[in-house]
Amino acid sequence: MATSKSMFWKPDDTDLFTAERESQIEDQTTSLVFNANRSLNLVAQRKRLPIARYKTEILYCLENFQTLVIVGECGSGKSTQIPQFLYEHGWHSKGLIGITQPRRISAITLATRVSEEMGDVIGSGSVGVAVRFLSKCSGNTKIKYMTEGILLREILANPLLSQYSIIMIDEAHERSVLTDCVLGLLKKIAKKRSSFKIIISSATLDADLFSDFFNFKTKQSPKDTSMILTVEGRMYENPIFYLQEPCADYVRETVNTVIKIHSKEAPGDILAFLTGQEEVYQAINMLRDHMELLGLDETQLKVLPMHGSLTHHDQLRVFFHTPRSTRKVIIATNIAETSVTIPGIAYVVDCGFIKLKWYVAEHQMDMLIIVPASQACCRQRAGRAGRTKSGKVFRLFTEEHYNQLPIVKPPEMRRTDLSMTILSLKALGIDNILRFNFPSPPPAKNMLASIELLHAYGALDGEGQLNSPDGYMMAEMPLNPALSKMLLASCDLGCSDEILSIVAMMQVQQFFSRPNSGQGAINARRARRNFEVAEGDLITMLNVYNAFVSNGCTKEFCGQYHIMYRHLKRVVEIRNQLASIIVKQFKLKLVSCGTEIIKIQKAITAGLFPFAAYLHHSGSYRMVRGDCEVSIHPTSCLYTEKQPSWIVFAEVLHTTKLFVKDITVIDSRWLLELAPHYFDKSTARN
Repeated sequence: MATSKSMFWKPDDTDLFTAERESQIEDQTTSLVFNANRSLNLVAQRKRLPIARYKTEILYCLENFQTLVIVGECGSGKSTQIPQFLYEHGWHSKGLIGITQPRRISAITLATRVSEEMGDVIGSGSVGVAVRFLSKCSGNTKIKYMTEGILLREILANPLLSQYSIIMIDEAHERSVLTDCVLGLLKKIAKKRSSFKIIISSATLDADLFSDFFNFKTKQSPKDTSMILTVEGRMYENPIFYLQEPCADYVRETVNTVIKIHSKEAPGDILAFLTGQEEVYQAINMLRDHMELLGLDETQLKVLPMHGSLTHHDQLRVFFHTPRSTRKVIIATNIAETSVTIPGIAYVVDCGFIKLKWYVAEHQMDMLIIVPASQACCRQRAGRAGRTKSGKVFRLFTEEHYNQLPIVKPPEMRRTDLSMTILSLKALGIDNILRFNFPSPPPAKNMLASIELLHAYGALDGEGQLNSPDGYMMAEMPLNPALSKMLLASCDLGCSDEILSIVAMMQVQQFFSRPNSGQGAINARRARRNFEVAEGDLITMLNVYNAFVSNGCTKEFCGQYHIMYRHLKRVVEIRNQLASIIVKQFKLKLVSCGTEIIKIQKAITAGLFPFAAYLHHSGSYRMVRGDCEVSIHPTSCLYTEKQPSWIVFAEVLHTTKLFVKDITVIDSRWLLELAPHYFDKSTARN
């Protein structure tokens, strides 16, 4: 690693009160003094944030322009302070102040922070939050944090968003499908409602693109309707270090770097970025092995995961203060990349890679591929340090490699399946999807492939209009069309109770623990065999869920069978929410098929039939549509078994070759029975 540079450390005056100090408060009087001091400390922090110097300019621009594009560096305070500026200036009297975030954890933590600064209780006071499967809002809510998916559903219910006076799209540089879809719809709303205001903000953003997109200037109305404002950023020093030579294994190098930081650097928590959940747990297991060899325990080095499949409570654990003698190490996916300020982070370790979805129109499927991160992504990661104290950033690649990285990653709209987007726009009454005004129009072949897939699912008719009722129900379900179709088909086949459990399990990426040590790995594999069946991974998931519930949802059961308790608890929460939607909103019945596994397999086939593959005489699998060669992933329960002739799968991972995951064994005749419009006898091969 590069030689350390000298630097000046600034005192950590933004984190004066730790959990350890709070625990020493013994009586109510001291507690009141503590809370008063804490409030004063929050006020002082707000005044020191760079964004505070731009309050007047922000309010002036909103009075004179319909759209304000704010480019603010990490740590400027834009995500927490701008909504409060608007509230203090009276914008809440004209309607709700809405702020969108690309991820649920960002929305929750920012709402919690703002409610704390305003002296409110989140949900019952002026600040509320709404994310998928969780809503804390009331009649008193004036500032509402939410994910972009929630805003899209609110547009479905109220196309002009008449309840909102202003919408702020935060972290717009992520350019997710939902971001671009929402921006296209907000442009339509802005043309209809001249009093409606839009703020677009990010630390790294192509400001001109969005300013031009929302500028409605014409010959008849020559006045600009959008404005760009740049805000200075970080409050603390944040030097960056590179490797002198490339590393062969970035997961192992991440672990080694964390150990070096702990042994050589000053106190401060560590945030390490990896590409996915499996790598996160691989690194955590390796770290714990190192800790055991070095004689370290959790009172010295506390290791925590952070990824999208964690329960709400487990995601929030990374924000809890630790004793002064304990260094916190957070191993995270890119969920921690934006809008999340984790207290105490002084060191960031960046692996330099990211996992992206990439849509292949010819095969009508998304592939997960691991690619080098963009420069914008690396800057965002670096911005997680130096927020509340001085820090350092360690990049596990050379400086020359960084200079060769793309400036930004391609917008998700141009590289992903658009089925859900098309369903949502169709439900809004937008008929000509190909001419819808997106900030970055998707490739026409991707759009046409998604329309064809929706027609195959029965969501769209021959004219491209939503079918009733299936099309409308699929548009309103918080699931992708394949899983929505699977649920609807299960209601007809009489196995909706089992399919609901499978769909909930599919929302969690991993539920079996995988110890690194030899004997631990053997024991975990033996435990897993108790649930595995010849019908495939999805039925195995159902067995795990049923066993967990029948054993009282206890930690003891999970420990015995090497199952991640927190993930199964999350599955239970998701299943309950989905059940409420199915029964209360759609008036469908949950019916169990008992031991009739074929009904479950047929329902799965009804949703995943476009992703069918057959065993080729060469020993590999070929997709029926497109004749693409795929292989069973090593984590599948079918990997070491006798290979079935026909399968369907739910996920593709592209590493050394195309691997398929979440597999179910099927009978080829079901494809002709359930999707005769999609297959014919000349296509199905025996």
